Amino acid sequence: MSQPPDLKAIRLLVLDVDGVMTDGSIIIDDLGHETKRFHVRDGSGIRMWQKMGGEVAIITGRASQVVAHRAAELKVNHVMQAVHDKGAALQSILDHTGLNSTQAAAIGDDVVDLPLLRGVGYPIAVADAVAEIREVARFVTKRPGGRGAVREAIEHLLVAQGRWDEAVSRYVPSEHKEV
Repeated sequence: MSQPPDLKAIRLLVLDVDGVMTDGSIIIDDLGHETKRFHVRDGSGIRMWQKMGGEVAIITGRASQVVAHRAAELKVNHVMQAVHDKGAALQSILDHTGLNSTQAAAIGDDVVDLPLLRGVGYPIAVADAVAEIREVARFVTKRPGGRGAVREAIEHLLVAQGRWDEAVSRYVPSEHKEV
């Protein structure tokens, strides 16, 4: 493998949805309404990453109002749905943010995510990702998709950047902080 990436340079986290932000299940009711289940700690991790100045993008091959709602709730500004070329979508987001690929990490789970993971400086696989994704990943979470893998990856990045304690301290009321 090439030289190790500089994790302190990572500013953009790119997420797939089905199998990463969710467990991969797609639930469709009798009326054709789709629902997905998201893990609350993944959401709080995304907000933590943003509060620390990081950007988040979602690139997914399917289109769903559920994803639009969740992205809005989490204040994710870069959302691309119904994407057939995840590599081109990634490049579009990099161009829009002014960042380069070495400043980006991405989390994937299936072969459709290969162009995404190959296009970033730090590819991440969820624990239950297919072998092809785990092979290109620099980090594989212990938690499966939709079960806290995104939060685990964010913690991993912030620890590697030496910023985890700072991130956590933002949630401690000032009267409880050590002087």
